[in-house]
Amino acid sequence: MTRIRQGKPSQPAKAPSDGPRARTHRLLIDAAMQLANAGRPLTVAEVAAAAGVSRATAYRYFPSRSQLVNAIVGESLGPVRSFQPGSASGRARIHELFAEMFPRFRDFEPQLRAAMQLALEHWALERAGELREEPFRRGHRTAILGRAAAPLRESLGDAGFDRLLKALSILFGIEPYIVLKDIWGASNREVDQITRWMADALVDAALRDSRRGGSGEPAAAPRPHARRRPDAGTRAAARGG
Repeated sequence: MTRIRQGKPSQPAKAPSDGPRARTHRLLIDAAMQLANAGRPLTVAEVAAAAGVSRATAYRYFPSRSQLVNAIVGESLGPVRSFQPGSASGRARIHELFAEMFPRFRDFEPQLRAAMQLALEHWALERAGELREEPFRRGHRTAILGRAAAPLRESLGDAGFDRLLKALSILFGIEPYIVLKDIWGASNREVDQITRWMADALVDAALRDSRRGGSGEPAAAPRPHARRRPDAGTRAAARGG
């Protein structure tokens, strides 16, 4: 069976700070954001054409689609990636983070869907042994959620805290938008409300499990009841006696 290597999340190349290189970089980023917003393919060649620069120039800034897409994700989620909650309560800090997240995911949904699309494409190509470029890795949410939920670690313990972060990571991303909007036809407001409700439910479950001293592992399925042997009267009735 093919094993897919789990690497570190892709990191954006450092953007030039000023001068002609900074202007060209900005031009390419703006073109990529517009293409993603229009649902167009996000390739370095497409972005170069949309920006009006040569492919060779574009590849000097973004040698791979991974670096290009990571740059537009950084453009879309910059404030979320660097978010520092101010509350002392772990639950309140998670609320703060989700309040910061949802406007960005709403406004940059096409760009974040493009990132998901590239991640899935690279997964398939790598599984088939046909990936010929730097793989695009997601995973920044682990550190972001860890910072936000940090005060809960003392109550939950390391294992419980780790389990909560993994559960919250399913909600913190473009995935709830894809499921709730594409399958259920939910509005942006519904996605926001349902995802926050689920996040609160996960925190409640983690704290409740911690107070019980449980491991959080799912309970074993009940054993089927043993078939009871019929009594003498039932056996006689069955024989017509």
